[in-house]
Amino acid sequence: MRQLLPAFAEHVDVQKIYGVERARHKSGRPSIGLCMVMSIDGSTVVEGRSTQLSNPADHDVVLALRSVADTIVVGAGTVREEMYDPPIKKGLRVGVVTRTGKMDLDTNLFTSGAGFLIMPEDIQTPVTDFKLDVIKAGKGSVDLNRAMAQLPGNFVQLEGGALLNASMFAANLVDEINLTISPMVTGADSPRLANGAPPLHSDYQVAHILEDDGFMFIRYLRKN
Repeated sequence: MRQLLPAFAEHVDVQKIYGVERARHKSGRPSIGLCMVMSIDGSTVVEGRSTQLSNPADHDVVLALRSVADTIVVGAGTVREEMYDPPIKKGLRVGVVTRTGKMDLDTNLFTSGAGFLIMPEDIQTPVTDFKLDVIKAGKGSVDLNRAMAQLPGNFVQLEGGALLNASMFAANLVDEINLTISPMVTGADSPRLANGAPPLHSDYQVAHILEDDGFMFIRYLRKN
């Protein structure tokens, strides 16, 4: 892995670059960073999953970001497609955003206690044989601002999918974007980074650009 910007370096420490401690947002909620991989033509999945777009360096970036995250937030559809397991980092939990509460809760993610639900207030909490933590905010759909304010710690790692990303951008909740661009063109009508987002004008600035075997790793920080 080499760094192209802000200054060239032939070798960089991914953990040192991405594993920096974050502070809580000035509003009082945790800082939120979106972590996604996409193809050159913008697709975030191949045959429904992101793994075919990734490489070992991308995996290292994800792990470095998770090492400083207090919570992972991800959409229900992504959890199903990517078959999420409990994170490697001890104590790191996964908040699954669901509008309906209809999830397979017998997976290791939930039975281990690592997974919890983020859902509307007017949806009944699923009945389980184990303790299931639930954050509720909003009616009809999740009020993401209120939900994120209930999360502990300083840093939340947002891991998609595209519809949840769109809602988070619309709610002005994405403070940084850690984007991997895979040297692949996928075609098809696959989900892009933020499908369904309303017209936005959210400005970000480049913090760094890294490269490994044709993969580009760009970190953007929100202006202001």
